[in-house]
Amino acid sequence: MTVKRFIAGAVCPRCSEMDKIRAWRDDDAEKQYRECISCGYTDEQSTVVQAQPTEIPTRVNTPHSGAPEAEEVVINFIPNPGMTKH
Repeated sequence: MTVKRFIAGAVCPRCSEMDKIRAWRDDDAEKQYRECISCGYTDEQSTVVQAQPTEIPTRVNTPHSGAPEAEEVVINFIPNPGMTKH
C-alpha cells in the first residue's frame, strides 16, 4: 500500500489552495506523484537522476591565465573649471 502524505505549506498550481497537495512515490515505476484534493490537479516526475550536460567553456567560467595585457595608467580627474557648484 502506498502512503500518500500531505505537504505542509504547498500551494496548488491550479487552484492556489494551500495544504491540499499530497505526494507519494512509486519506486517500481521510478516516479514521484502529487495531487490536489481540492481540484484534482495531478503531476508526476521521474526519480531517475540524469547526467548533467557539460558546461560550454566561456571567458566567464575559465580561469585567468595571467595578468591582463593592458598596461596600468593613472588617470587624474580635473573638475570642470566653468562649474560654479562645489
